[in-house]
Amino acid sequence: MISTLPPALIFIAGAVLVPIFRGRVKQIYLLALPVLAGLDLLALPAGQSWATQFMDYALIFCRVDRLSLAFGYVFALISLIGTIYALHLKDDLQHIAALIYAGGALGVTFAGDLLSLYLFWEIMAIASTVLVLARRTEDSRQAALRYFMWHFFGGICLLAGIILFVNTRGTTEFNFIGLTDAASLMIFIGFCLNAAVFPFHAWLPDAYPRATVTGAVFMSALTTKSAVYILARTFPGNDILLWAGAFMTCFPIFYAVIVNDMRRVLAYSLINQVGFMVCGIGIGSQLALNGVVAHAVCHIIYKALLFMSTGAVLHMTGKIRGTDLGGLYKTMPFTAVCCMVGAASISAFPLFSGFVSKSLTVSAVAEAHHVIIWFMLMFASAGVFHHAGIKVPFFVFFGHDSGIRSKEPPANMRVAMGMAAFICIFLGVFPAPLYHILPYPVDYVPYTAFHVVGMLQLLMFGALAFTMLILSGFYPAEQRAVNLDVDWFVRLPGRAFVRFCHRPLQAMAEAMAAWVKTMVTRVKSASSGSVAVEKRLDWIFHSFLVEMPKRLLRAVEPLKTEKSELSWNVTYVLIPFILLLLAIWIVS
Repeated sequence: MISTLPPALIFIAGAVLVPIFRGRVKQIYLLALPVLAGLDLLALPAGQSWATQFMDYALIFCRVDRLSLAFGYVFALISLIGTIYALHLKDDLQHIAALIYAGGALGVTFAGDLLSLYLFWEIMAIASTVLVLARRTEDSRQAALRYFMWHFFGGICLLAGIILFVNTRGTTEFNFIGLTDAASLMIFIGFCLNAAVFPFHAWLPDAYPRATVTGAVFMSALTTKSAVYILARTFPGNDILLWAGAFMTCFPIFYAVIVNDMRRVLAYSLINQVGFMVCGIGIGSQLALNGVVAHAVCHIIYKALLFMSTGAVLHMTGKIRGTDLGGLYKTMPFTAVCCMVGAASISAFPLFSGFVSKSLTVSAVAEAHHVIIWFMLMFASAGVFHHAGIKVPFFVFFGHDSGIRSKEPPANMRVAMGMAAFICIFLGVFPAPLYHILPYPVDYVPYTAFHVVGMLQLLMFGALAFTMLILSGFYPAEQRAVNLDVDWFVRLPGRAFVRFCHRPLQAMAEAMAAWVKTMVTRVKSASSGSVAVEKRLDWIFHSFLVEMPKRLLRAVEPLKTEKSELSWNVTYVLIPFILLLLAIWIVS
């Protein structure tokens, strides 16, 4: 029965069959998969199912409780919206990668053990990398390489932590872990990287703007929020997360102000919003965890809406920099309205979803008497309104008139944006359905005079500051530049390491070629003189073995130098991580 299937299986198995279908049938099939997954979620019984044995450990592919169901519902919903948004695509690679990516996120959500969690964790990393590569530009290729290496590092840390965890505690159970030893620290680092916790965040603003138009929608919804779910289950009440989350809410604001690429602005605002969730996990109270889940649900929808609206602009105009856009409200009014709904939601305007969800987390901070953290969150709330709530719609749709007169995007893209905009408004006006899926009972009223007036004051002063800066000419000018984040400290040693390793590799290749030539000469001299045998040996040894090292060297050579940005060489960076893993395995 379909009702007993793990939701991840529906997406992953369904992705394999995508190339079989054509035209309208393919579109119906693509829509059917998230719908079936959603119906499956509604029918899943509480508890554990789909368990099997691997060596001496149990693999549990479907562990259902209120926490996993809340994330499962929103992942299935955004998969449906994202699929609708991508229906016009003829590229099967993007459809397959997106479905497998969504399946991986659902697999992580319902995993009941650390081994199956790791399996789906890596599936997500690979599928999301493909969504960056699928844009098929040199810029996206380099970004995909860096993205993969970041997540490979996180995966190695997670795997090493799991090995140590199993060795010390004798179990693969995926529940509360706590930060107590080396094993839990390695697992913690792996999870924090996917959550874009500082200083493991630079991959996000680097890769998301370079992903495909539709791929960025899925990426904005799945990777960081699946990590939030895992942190909420494994490390609630950790003070490190409290302060790390508060810092996450603040520092992206300064980057977002000077960034020219509008999708990169949204990437930094994504880190800002995830910071609220991480901060709530650090508090760990029932109110805080309800706020984490509520904000994750709302954020997935309104952030996807913002990426969809800016993606629609990129799709129709081919431009996404603030210096190139402006005045598009005249010919793209529907897209402009949807973008403004997303902007109002992320800014926590009353009657929009962000106001309801963010109020839960902020109230939990106030109840815990963390005064400094509360002021940091207030500053962050004003900041996100400044760059995501005002800057993006202003520079894209209003501001100066760029002279671009583009049409509205295809109907399927408008339908997806309309669905997300409706949900943002509906949950802001009627939060009861949102409260119903939260993991703990909710006794909270967001629309009090204190909350409404206080938030409106904050937003109005933020709008006043933006207006005065624009009119006075003191607002930082939009520049055609690329701003490097903390990844600069990673890229420099990465390039130096590549250069260091290249010379020994070249010497090894030349020595191997010389040895093979010598062996060819000796074999030929010892042969019976048969022309056929000699030709065969020549083809085997000379054409294949002799040339292979040279071909490998030529393949590696382009990775040594770069035209625009620094990147890592996969071959050489893999070596120390594999050695690290082997060392941990031997020690354990």
